[in-house]
Amino acid sequence: MQIQEALAGIAVEARSGPEAQVSGIEYDSRRVEQGDLFLAMRGGTTDGNRYLAAALERGAAAIVTDSPEAFAALQAESPQVAAVLVAQGRRAMAGISANLFGHPEHRLALSAVTGTNGKTTTAFLLEAMLRSVRRSCVLVGTIEYHVGDAVRPSPHTTPESRDLLELFADGERAGATEAVMEMSSHALEQERVWGLHCDTAIFTNLTQDHLDYHRTMEDYFAAKRRLFEGVGAAPPRVAVLNAEDAYGLRLAETARQAGSQAMLYGIGQGEYRAEQVEYFAGETRFRMVTPQGSIALRSHLSGRVNVYNLLAASAAALARGLTLEQVAAGAEALDHVPGRFQVVRGDHPFTVVVDYAHTDDALRNLIALARELAAKQGGRVITLFGCGGDRDRSKRPRMGRAAGEGSDLVVLTSDNPRSEDPQAILAEALPGVQETGTECLVEVDRARAVRKAIAAARAGDIVLLAGKGHEKVQILREGTIAFDDVEVAGEALAECS
Repeated sequence: MQIQEALAGIAVEARSGPEAQVSGIEYDSRRVEQGDLFLAMRGGTTDGNRYLAAALERGAAAIVTDSPEAFAALQAESPQVAAVLVAQGRRAMAGISANLFGHPEHRLALSAVTGTNGKTTTAFLLEAMLRSVRRSCVLVGTIEYHVGDAVRPSPHTTPESRDLLELFADGERAGATEAVMEMSSHALEQERVWGLHCDTAIFTNLTQDHLDYHRTMEDYFAAKRRLFEGVGAAPPRVAVLNAEDAYGLRLAETARQAGSQAMLYGIGQGEYRAEQVEYFAGETRFRMVTPQGSIALRSHLSGRVNVYNLLAASAAALARGLTLEQVAAGAEALDHVPGRFQVVRGDHPFTVVVDYAHTDDALRNLIALARELAAKQGGRVITLFGCGGDRDRSKRPRMGRAAGEGSDLVVLTSDNPRSEDPQAILAEALPGVQETGTECLVEVDRARAVRKAIAAARAGDIVLLAGKGHEKVQILREGTIAFDDVEVAGEALAECS
């Protein structure tokens, strides 16, 4: 493709050098191949403009930059290079990528999920409902990516636009007609999803998280709200919103002002409600009441939080044209979501659960479910948790308080300490547990902590291993190591059986 065609619709501030033929686009100089266009943009932690020489050495046919200084240097030092100056690198990357990949986003019906908790499960549920009526999907989220029937690793919850559009193009070639994705607040704020029109946008909830990045809850909310306003595209056709979350009600007003159809859900409020709710270990049942009628829903997912997730996904599936009967069949088809209330199988008289809960609100919801299930069998709740390093420090004592308030025993350990001293992280979380008076074991080594939590369990107890969920590594100051809570728990159970 000629660079002029690749730049169609892009706000270009200046150009120099010859007309060039470009075969692809990359923003990482290490991935550049002969004939690619290299897009250099300034980011929060690095500046792609530092790698122009490396990109040219690897065969870049053209450079697009958001730095006037870098553009001037190219003009003076490399006049033979096709160079383009743009004001906003990420917006340019989205537009150029869409042109180069043939605009697959125009042919996939996109449903996007945002919120603090429940994004992954809601996305998995909606995909299962769509697949149950033989609609092939692209799924993009925290745990993994799906391209039709193929499963790919997930480096980022919401990737950069270039990578996202490549996934969409691959999905379209595989026969996909739908896309379901998690949209993180970071991606919305950074405009990684610029130019994507969402047919259906879903909001789960908003609780404190990521304030190391967003600084205030209002800033965090403003990032989420962008999905419902439209990020370089028209607002969603349908907005599916939590009626029992104050931020959800605010978004309902945003959606209506934008011309979207607002569909509100909740256990006790909203047009899409749950009645006659019953919880069991590995099963939830309720009757879903909707404007289209009511139907009995059964899911292999457990707990109150998953009632909200089921309602959100069901409303979105109805918006995508499914019937109530098809929604119910799709909800039951999903066996589990990796790392979301995932029961570790084994022959033992207590239950071990791995869950991704990594905020105080998610931890509180997780423990409340475990408490309800344990009470039915006369057992206790043992909660293991840690707090991530290089993240919002203010939530650490709150997580400790949430763990202590609902548990009979707390095991405080490391999560992903990253560059921080893990002992220092534990010291900030411990006072929250101590305020509750709940017994607490402190063990910085997570593998040993898992073994201690399981060794303390008695018949009827539920042991919660919270914070890492589906993750297969632990990020330490010394480097990244293989670590899987499910695997470590399985080994511990084998040792004590």
